[in-house]
Amino acid sequence: MLRKKIVLGFLTGLATLVLIGCYKDRTVLSDTGEEITRPVSFAGDIVPILNSSCNVSGCHASGGIKPDLSAANAYLSLTNGGYISTSNAQTSPLYLWMTGKKGTPMPTSGVKKDYNALVLAWIKQGAQNN
Repeated sequence: MLRKKIVLGFLTGLATLVLIGCYKDRTVLSDTGEEITRPVSFAGDIVPILNSSCNVSGCHASGGIKPDLSAANAYLSLTNGGYISTSNAQTSPLYLWMTGKKGTPMPTSGVKKDYNALVLAWIKQGAQNN
């Protein structure tokens, strides 16, 4: 009887450790490519990224999933929607989504280190509408 209790206790503990050990609460991927130190332009650097990867039918185009990342609306959607934190760029929801640290990486085709580096630099530089 005591032996059965010990075996049962051991199996229960083992099952608990396996379940706890397999818990996954977020995807953590590598951050960026090399840090960008040159001035980053929203119109010249960020909008082309959004147009090629985000502002497509069924995703973040006008009338699609928020935020609206169409060229005409992207800046206001990002800044007024709370997707940018210039005080701590690495915690900006936009950057976290792009790196896969806040759910599925955006774009869904996978993390693009060069894009992430440009977006991070743009946010660090004050997220200007330039």
